[in-house]
Amino acid sequence: MLYTPVQFRNLEIVNRWVMSPMCMYSAESGVPTDFHYVHYGSRAQGGTGLLMVEATGVVPAGRITHGCTGLWNEEQTSSFRKIVDFIHTRSESKIGIQLAHAGRKASTWNGKQLPLNEGWETVAASAIPYMEGERIPHELSLTEIAALVQSFQDAAVRALEAGFDVIEIHAAHGYLLHQFLSPLSNIRTDDYGGSFENRCRFLLEVVDAVNEVLDDDHPLFVRISATEYAENGWDLEESVRLANLLKERKVDLVDVSSGGNIHGARISVFDGYQVPFAARIRKEAGIATGAVGLITDAKQAEEILQAGDADLIFVAREILRNPYLAIQGAFQMDAECPFPEQYSRARK
Repeated sequence: MLYTPVQFRNLEIVNRWVMSPMCMYSAESGVPTDFHYVHYGSRAQGGTGLLMVEATGVVPAGRITHGCTGLWNEEQTSSFRKIVDFIHTRSESKIGIQLAHAGRKASTWNGKQLPLNEGWETVAASAIPYMEGERIPHELSLTEIAALVQSFQDAAVRALEAGFDVIEIHAAHGYLLHQFLSPLSNIRTDDYGGSFENRCRFLLEVVDAVNEVLDDDHPLFVRISATEYAENGWDLEESVRLANLLKERKVDLVDVSSGGNIHGARISVFDGYQVPFAARIRKEAGIATGAVGLITDAKQAEEILQAGDADLIFVAREILRNPYLAIQGAFQMDAECPFPEQYSRARK
């Protein structure tokens, strides 16, 4: 199954390998650089079915760091277009982008919050900092929430102008949309806080706004943290409920990660540790899922697919170590995988 095509809306992806979105902290004023051109281009030469571009801020204050990519102006759009065009003309890979807002985890460097004279004011669902000792984030007003919904839609329009095949909304890892989902970081008393439905409202409004500008050729993914490993926090049961709502709103796949919202949460990490989350969401919500988390080789990936635990295999650290993971896995499994014509002498 790992080397069979899969379709979302009208988009066919040649195999089930996905390069997970990973921040490279190498942009300039939100603009991707030659580093990004080589970084993403090399993974396309490696036969990866889908490449997901790193968390990309929909507004300047939505970036995690000064070095994060953005998609709020034409210069950024144009630079991304160069990368997308290369991948489309020089490989069989598809490419998507993860649209994001870091919320209270923005304005950092090397994991530490920047002082205001070097960074910017952070915003959040509620005036609760991520870590003790950090500045109190600004609690978003209803008007500001509506403006950010529009910013996500505007960024999606620019992503389409740049030629991206897939849009992913980042609602995981303790960033802004996740902050609204969690009852530990969202203690609002208005329509965006309190009940499960209210805490999901911001994300669902973003999903609806982005879907308004997508067509049948451009699928929509959403990344979530299935649990935040904290008592009384966002958990797998709520993730299943959310996945059902996302399915109703024509989300094509839930990219299932975990954690990130509660500082100091204790997480037991082992090979494939997040796969059971993807499996349960897929089974109980009836929606396609992506599995991620210490998946390191083709045999392991194939077993996940054969078990019906996920539809796509998202790979992070292993594909940083080995851009040709998909091709080498095909060698091991005697399967077909896109192979650059220029490298044909190296075929097995």
